[in-house]
Amino acid sequence: MFAQLLHPDVIIGILATGVRLATPFLLAALGEMFAQRSGVYNLGVEGVMMMGAFSGFWVTLTTGSPWLGVLAALLIGAVMGLLMAFISVTLQAEQGISGIGLYMFGWGLAGFLFRLLVGYVTSVDGFHDIPLPGLSRIPVLGTVFFDHNWMVYFSYLLIPITWYILFKTTWGLKVRAVGVTPEAADTLGVSVARIRYTCVIIGSMLAGMAGAFLTLGHTNMYADNITAGRGFIAVALVYFGRWTPLGIAGGALLFSTVDALQLWIQVLGIDIPYEFPVMAPYVLTIIVLALVSGRIWQPAALGRPFDREG
Repeated sequence: MFAQLLHPDVIIGILATGVRLATPFLLAALGEMFAQRSGVYNLGVEGVMMMGAFSGFWVTLTTGSPWLGVLAALLIGAVMGLLMAFISVTLQAEQGISGIGLYMFGWGLAGFLFRLLVGYVTSVDGFHDIPLPGLSRIPVLGTVFFDHNWMVYFSYLLIPITWYILFKTTWGLKVRAVGVTPEAADTLGVSVARIRYTCVIIGSMLAGMAGAFLTLGHTNMYADNITAGRGFIAVALVYFGRWTPLGIAGGALLFSTVDALQLWIQVLGIDIPYEFPVMAPYVLTIIVLALVSGRIWQPAALGRPFDREG
């Protein structure tokens, strides 16, 4: 029954799909990494992705330009990040509760606006694949890695970029200091609030872009719950990857490959209840977090508000 999955073309297809499906995980998780490294965890990533998915879709539908759609997703992500930062950093609300509130707000608002402004399922002309000259012709590897749209390439380019920013720049050092000992960073003249605001906004912008990928670089349409829990998996990937870009990238590829596998099982019509492969990525999330939970290092000030007067 599963012999079809061992066919070389199917294996290549699964791997290529896994590389593509890792994109929203990478974008959202790398952004959330900066927020958590500064001491703020944003459980509202899923809601931000929903709003990014809708805003990117709607702007593309009305203007015909997917580039403007991505810009809209980045802007709406920035606004929602500013809201999260204000609640968590300035008002010092409990971050878990405010994050869930942001998720519910974004998820509900995206569905409401879709029914109000569109009201029916339709497609848009999103981004097309750009085979990289020369590289896309490499047997197997070319199909797997070098025949995607620009958003896929950009998400993988972010891995070394974010690593360099976090570990090789003065600003990255400030981010890490604020996330571990904000009191010490403050005594050295580092604005804890400014760093945290910046990181949360950057993280939400990338989450908005991750949502836009789903509607403009993957499905070319919008549907209710199009994010399907990817935002929560992205948050889990930050823990899985131990707050490092390389670790997050490995986790993203693991989960996206499992997701690709369940899609191919359905495409090939393998005779098992479709619910089992669909839930596989989420079950894997739970299992992995359970296995590594006792060995997780995290920024010491994660989730802890900073009060200069305190």
